[in-house]
Amino acid sequence: MIIGVPKEIKNNENRVALNPAGAKELVKRGHTVYVQHTAGEGSGFLDSMYEEAGAKILPTIEETYAIAEMIMKVKEPIEPEYKLIKEDQLVFTYFHFASHEPLTKAMVESKSICLAYETVEKTDRSLPLLVPMSEVAGRMSVQKGANYLEKPLGGKGILLGGVPGTLPAKVLILGGGIVGTQAAWMAAGLGADVTIMDVSLQRMRYLSDVMPKNVKTMMSNEFNIRKMIKDHDLIIGAVLIPGAKAPNLITREMLKEMQPGTVLVDVAVDQGGCIETCKPTTHQDPTYIIDDVVHYCVANMPGAVPYTSTIALTNATLPYAIQLADKGWKKAALENPELVLGLNVIKGDIVYKAVAEAFDMPYVPVDKYLEEELVNS
Repeated sequence: MIIGVPKEIKNNENRVALNPAGAKELVKRGHTVYVQHTAGEGSGFLDSMYEEAGAKILPTIEETYAIAEMIMKVKEPIEPEYKLIKEDQLVFTYFHFASHEPLTKAMVESKSICLAYETVEKTDRSLPLLVPMSEVAGRMSVQKGANYLEKPLGGKGILLGGVPGTLPAKVLILGGGIVGTQAAWMAAGLGADVTIMDVSLQRMRYLSDVMPKNVKTMMSNEFNIRKMIKDHDLIIGAVLIPGAKAPNLITREMLKEMQPGTVLVDVAVDQGGCIETCKPTTHQDPTYIIDDVVHYCVANMPGAVPYTSTIALTNATLPYAIQLADKGWKKAALENPELVLGLNVIKGDIVYKAVAEAFDMPYVPVDKYLEEELVNS
């Protein structure tokens, strides 16, 4: 298969979809890997490193898209890329369709095959390609939150862990999944007073067992959220519904119940966000203030630590990329049900139900295409 790795063009997105080690593994299997010039530089991977791994360098993004049968990316295509995606081209990346109607319509019109990292799902319902970036974003959410609690940046002027004779900051984490768990470990390690809210008693029992004593758990519901936001200093939104838009757990009118200088970090913003007043921001202009509450809503947080993120992402995506390249997307999906759930759009049809429902668009079961492959084989 011919694989193309374009340079990411989203604001301050320094990750790349494939590191040289991953490129070498694909080349070893007889595939051809084209990497756009300087695509890996932001992550510390030079063109020469890809060439040593057996990949070929192309000068432009247009040439990279034009030659590839499979495109490997990090973030969803943005508007300048829509017209570059070809019919029947496999695009393997984070899409987060349910929060972005123009992207969904553009991919439907392209008649490409869109396989989303974030909806590839194992039998235990875990999301293996979302996990590494969720781990990074969860840990970063605390770093960023601690930073923006500083007074010159709009925060209350509270040190997250306090010092002897002063109380530590109070951190509220909405969601006890991968992001929430990693955020809790970081906040606890810095000495904060941490509460994780979730709707699963089983998950909270697990978290109570593994977390240090400065982490508490609490049932997530509107009554409890309203109670907790009144005196918490840093609130982290870490709620995800696979493939669907995140629910709004904090509404606009709730901001008035928060203390001035409270910091909100919505890690779910690329899936619509779980805080109503959050809208996607960039690393270049990461925050804004509403009702004296600081909002940090960068949609590609791991892009700020691209070396770590690129290696972590390649470690997770490469086994699936090898299956897709070796067998083609249809055969790979038939043999690995985890990939079936990653298919979101195929040749103009939306085949992931939550995406179709998000925009009231027609839904076509993915079986239509996989049954065709069974008949043909």
